[in-house]
Amino acid sequence: MKRLMVGTVMLAAIALLSTSGAQAADKLTVGKASPTSSPMLPVDVGVKTGIFAKHGLDVTIQNFSGGGKMHQAAAAGAIDLGVGAGPELALIAKGAPEIAVANVVGPATFLGVAVPADSQAKTLADLKGKKIAVSSNGSFTFWLALQLAKKQGWGEKDITIVANGSEPATVVAAFRTHNVDADIIPTSLTFQMEEKHEGRLLAPVSSYMGNTSAGTIFATTKLVQSNPDAIKRFLAGWFETIDFMHKNKAETVKIGMGMTGFSEAVQSKEYDLTIGMYSRDGKFDADTLKNLQTSFTDLKLVESPPDMSKLYTEAYLPKK
Repeated sequence: MKRLMVGTVMLAAIALLSTSGAQAADKLTVGKASPTSSPMLPVDVGVKTGIFAKHGLDVTIQNFSGGGKMHQAAAAGAIDLGVGAGPELALIAKGAPEIAVANVVGPATFLGVAVPADSQAKTLADLKGKKIAVSSNGSFTFWLALQLAKKQGWGEKDITIVANGSEPATVVAAFRTHNVDADIIPTSLTFQMEEKHEGRLLAPVSSYMGNTSAGTIFATTKLVQSNPDAIKRFLAGWFETIDFMHKNKAETVKIGMGMTGFSEAVQSKEYDLTIGMYSRDGKFDADTLKNLQTSFTDLKLVESPPDMSKLYTEAYLPKK
């Protein structure tokens, strides 16, 4: 009887420890500046494959229609980490309670300038005087529209920038009604629109812009102070996810389809176009930082160029 009681107690203790271990995972809410954009895909892949869970994290995904709204949520304490774009570091220079912790995508190979299927535009030069949609004012796509005008030698008044969100249905509706003449959107959405004869790719963003930290991970000051180890584990999980994506196209495409709702053909084409854009170390190089400073000026977000070293840290990146 004593042996039975001891055994029962031990089993109960083991069960309790197992339950405690299962509950020990740190809960993180991760914001995505766009629900369907490829730089955000590793968040979904990491959750679906259990890679983040492997690193002791219980990740909840929160989607936003633009970087501006995502950073508002960060300031309000609604998210712990965010995946956005490099030019959003300017918000940190203006006092946003965050810091950039990884430069995860360099060139914006996942973005393109799209036009309605029946547009008469043949080249980017044909967009002078036209309405160009972006996700939100002050966003990465907003800056890319400004850069388009700059590279074409136009003045800011030679195009009208319209904040139209990043939801696919909104983009398609604006094209159908001709409320805008072009939109800077994910190439995956463009491929989908081409299949349905709703739009077409006029030119990739990479045709006029270089490396701009097109994917950046931000951590809130609150998380930095309360649980810096969770940031390290999230980044370790992120880069493990990138390795998984490189080795497993079929499963990555399947998860991407669930995120975007696009066909396998579209998602496969997007994978082939963008898989090489993900950084394998997350570091901020000198050229990227210089381009980001330019973006701050173009967006008129700062009065003078800030000390870039205060806007990001590489302290949480995995050690090679």
